[in-house]
Amino acid sequence: MSYGLQFTNNSGTVIVDSEFARLMVISSGRFAPTEESGMGSTTYFARPVTSQEPPLVFVRPDTVGGIAGLCRMRLIGSAGNWTGFYVRAYNVNTAQPNGRYFVAAFAAQAVAPYGMRLWDGGGNLLFDSGTPNASFTRCFQGWTYVKYELTDQGLYRNYYTVPFDFPQNEYMLINNFGMKMTSGGTMSRELYCLWDFAQNTLYAITVAGSNPFAFFLPAVFAKLVV
Repeated sequence: MSYGLQFTNNSGTVIVDSEFARLMVISSGRFAPTEESGMGSTTYFARPVTSQEPPLVFVRPDTVGGIAGLCRMRLIGSAGNWTGFYVRAYNVNTAQPNGRYFVAAFAAQAVAPYGMRLWDGGGNLLFDSGTPNASFTRCFQGWTYVKYELTDQGLYRNYYTVPFDFPQNEYMLINNFGMKMTSGGTMSRELYCLWDFAQNTLYAITVAGSNPFAFFLPAVFAKLVV
């Protein structure tokens, strides 16, 4: 940047500047079962996210129960007024949807009663001392195909895995696990994520009428910067 304001940390990494927005945490808290006999969870943010583009929701399921699975994530609201999200447990054999979350966007919101705010040259709010930022920590995309099995309906259920540890301060992006994938057939691939905490293994599971082995969806992780 040729002019403006810039903060760097002891390692020389830019923390805040007056040109680019960081990934700012707009709301955080817990999600819990609210419907569907404990299988479904609707969570409303402490404040709406006012970005035009959909915000990013990161989750950290509780480790109680050993195995947690989530699917069918969707945002609640619309552009400029995102108010919450829904997520569902994988099935009755996995833990209910309990855990921590934060929602973030590449823009700040005016929430602090006092402190500091920073705008770019176009008047967009880049930083507010009441919205902390988050940092991406890692991304897995090299999934290993494990096996397939047939469901009672004759559909293919594929399992993919990556070994990983899951620190308590790390969260996984859930938005991309709420969408469907192409399958090479007329039926889209349903997508699920499954955490086996005892085995330090993360699974991605797809269900479709055909059995494509390729799987490249990234699993993205981030943590709160405090």
